[in-house]
Amino acid sequence: MQHIAPINNFQLLDEILTQASVDLLTLNPQKRMITSFVELGHKIMQETTNSQIINALIKTLEIIVYAQLKNFPGNIFWDFDFMVSSMLRLALLENDGAVDFLETFGQKMVSLTELFGGKSEIRFRYVHDFTYGFDWARWVQKDPKNRVTIEPFSLIFLDYLLDKSEELRQRIHQGRSQSYKLCATGFRNPFTFSREPEDEYRLFTHLAQDKLIPVPAWSWNASPVWNQPFEEMREQLALKLNIQPQRH
Repeated sequence: MQHIAPINNFQLLDEILTQASVDLLTLNPQKRMITSFVELGHKIMQETTNSQIINALIKTLEIIVYAQLKNFPGNIFWDFDFMVSSMLRLALLENDGAVDFLETFGQKMVSLTELFGGKSEIRFRYVHDFTYGFDWARWVQKDPKNRVTIEPFSLIFLDYLLDKSEELRQRIHQGRSQSYKLCATGFRNPFTFSREPEDEYRLFTHLAQDKLIPVPAWSWNASPVWNQPFEEMREQLALKLNIQPQRH
């Protein structure tokens, strides 16, 4: 009976997504829909039965989900598996500090979502680059000796992204970057190719099939890969698929 309450709480997370009427697509080439939070809850409870940690994790996920729905309402792919397994593993490494870690993690994730999302000055359209590790892989490539052991959902990398958001806001204010001009869609797209929903869907599903996603976020036990030219490969695939150049 002790497992019933937490699983019911995971079900509440699924209901938040259901009520938002988003199509809960996964990038997993073998599936169409994401792993439910109830399923993730069962995996969590195989790793820990500490109700304080489980409840803190649920609360953290709740604020992250609400923040993503609010700031990225047009987001397409909603995989949470690897983020949840990372949160749990990193929290458990903190021993007595596990609950504090989860609270800090949640605050940083919400801040990032607000700073990069559609209601901010930066106005990105999707969370895909962050969730699936493109920013992380590029960051590790710049200094592999010191960064190769730093995980995509570590607090160190989240702090880097928070700093990056400030740097981007300054560049936008000063008009220093043509690539961050506001597009006709009302979003910014620093890439050479269109990221309209149908193009984004086609490009990312092909990337997943070709194993060109740095962080397979649909996998609980994903092994993130940093040492491939993901940015260039994505550009090449966009050309191959004849995805139109982006228009400002």
